[in-house]
Amino acid sequence: MEEYREKMSQQHYDAEVQRLNYLKSTRRAEVIEALAEARSHGDLSENAEYDEARNEQARLEDEIQRLEYTLEHAEIIQTISSDTVSTGCGVILSRAEFNGQPQKIETLQIVGRSEADYENHKISDDSPIGKAVLGKKVGDTFIVEAPIGIMTFTVLEISGTGVFDKHPEG
Repeated sequence: MEEYREKMSQQHYDAEVQRLNYLKSTRRAEVIEALAEARSHGDLSENAEYDEARNEQARLEDEIQRLEYTLEHAEIIQTISSDTVSTGCGVILSRAEFNGQPQKIETLQIVGRSEADYENHKISDDSPIGKAVLGKKVGDTFIVEAPIGIMTFTVLEISGTGVFDKHPEG
């Protein structure tokens, strides 16, 4: 079985490295200070502030460990084709009418899991639509089975830069 590699842009990778450095230095020091302060309040068996500081320390260490793992297994997206949909590229899709909902044009960027942010039109290459659109070309039609029904999409445009000057949402 092949090991999962988290695909991400260089920009996202750099931001995650910066976040990890912050967590390991500044945030870790803040949590240790809060723990020492809570410990100074006496009896640890009935010290809610101490318990909360310990819980925060555990959450922080867990987040650091997950981030280190993600970065260790990161695959930086090097080249992006504007001919075929791949992780990192942008796509304009036409979703056909379904379940009484009208046809809709959607502009999306296909990104790795850690970069996904649907509100900003970034969907994971591991999501149902992301998986289905990978490898498609302009004019290709594909079907996605989702909990809300079967949706049909057509690729209208592909951007190798991941972004478009216009967002024809509608």
